[in-house]
Amino acid sequence: KSKGKPNGKKPAPEEKKLYLEPEYTKSRITDFEFKELVMLPREIDLNEWLASNTTTFFHHINLQYSTISEFCTGESCQTMAVCNTQYYWYDERGKKIKCTAPQYVDFVMSSVQKLVTDEDVFPTKYGKEFPNSFESLVKKICKYLFHVLAHIYSSHFKETLALELHGHLNTLYTHFILFIREFNLVDPKETTIMDDLTEVLCSSSGSSSNVSGNGSSNSAGAQNHVKER
Repeated sequence: KSKGKPNGKKPAPEEKKLYLEPEYTKSRITDFEFKELVMLPREIDLNEWLASNTTTFFHHINLQYSTISEFCTGESCQTMAVCNTQYYWYDERGKKIKCTAPQYVDFVMSSVQKLVTDEDVFPTKYGKEFPNSFESLVKKICKYLFHVLAHIYSSHFKETLALELHGHLNTLYTHFILFIREFNLVDPKETTIMDDLTEVLCSSSGSSSNVSGNGSSNSAGAQNHVKER
């Protein structure tokens, strides 16, 4: 991570986060107890459970993004930004690529689509084993999917509201966060950027105590700088 250099100017006041308004955070499409839904059923293999859920989240997050994709352009979203953090894509050789948000999301969705449809990675045939690297690949996928969800909230929540899809987005986010926490799939430092939203949406699911304790201090110190990842 590298922080932008101070330019001597006063930092712009932090924009009010519309998605944290109580009238919107209460919106869900179901009141189901997601904490129970994400737990591994006794008779299901862990890798099978991870594969099934990861694939489902990929399709739902891809669908959610598609609803606002026409508003997410190279001009409106010149960087893949979430609040005060800018994300870069790393290609197969590990080369850092600065790209617009729609380019980044396209990289994410294309690479994940390739993985979930690869029989050697996400086997669907009986008796075929999961690769040894499966869990690490799932963690990588979930990290990228989180970036996409976070970008929708931070940059396109107004459009989501206009389409009256915020209830769907809140439900999807809550389910996804509780799932990745249940199996420790994403480093809490990675999701800290959305801890304020997570605390509001997931507290009713019995997981507010799991919210990263360094969320407030991290965001307070980061308001004056743009972070890069």
